[in-house]
Amino acid sequence: MGFISDIEAQSQSMRDAILAHPFVTGVGDGTLPVEKFKHYVTQDYAYLVDYSRALALASARAPRLDDMSWFAGLLDETLNVEMALHRGYCQEFGISAEELEATVAAPTTVAYTSFLLKTAYQGSFGELVASLLPCQWGYWEIGNHLTRRGLPQNAPLYAQWIEMYTSEEFAALAQHIRDMADRLGAEADPAELTAMGEAYIASVRLEHQFWDMAYNLEGWKG
Repeated sequence: MGFISDIEAQSQSMRDAILAHPFVTGVGDGTLPVEKFKHYVTQDYAYLVDYSRALALASARAPRLDDMSWFAGLLDETLNVEMALHRGYCQEFGISAEELEATVAAPTTVAYTSFLLKTAYQGSFGELVASLLPCQWGYWEIGNHLTRRGLPQNAPLYAQWIEMYTSEEFAALAQHIRDMADRLGAEADPAELTAMGEAYIASVRLEHQFWDMAYNLEGWKG
């Protein structure tokens, strides 16, 4: 078994729990309360700021020029396409650009981005790629799962969100980083392979907590 087949088998129950999460299913059938989606969009915007920093570090740390170039391209896509879509969503909900930029990251958002940045600075390149994979591939999994169930005709903004993560372009990006992680796993020694697996599992858990955060409107107490 390769790294991907092994780690996806280990994480299957967690990934299934994400697909069954009430936030995800609510987007899929159009019943998710709008305030929960608004909270998600603003928190995901805050997440993407530091996620982009992790992508920049991945480009800088990549041993191979093709991997360096790919991460630079993904950074551009995230900063100039995905974040622009979030700004567009927020306009639909009456959230100004100034309000969006002033978003205070929730505890789970801070925990997730802090983990990614710590891995980017202290882990190996393989660990960093493994830690980034659950976000990139996981969103494609969610989009594919919801598309097969049928787009919510009563919620065009939710349908647009689903379609973004099932576009051919996004699917190609997700497949590329999945293949990269598999290649790096095949090249890794046993210690690094274990560390890559631990980084991947930690990110899957944080992905699940991120949906909890959005659904429960998590914020700082006090």
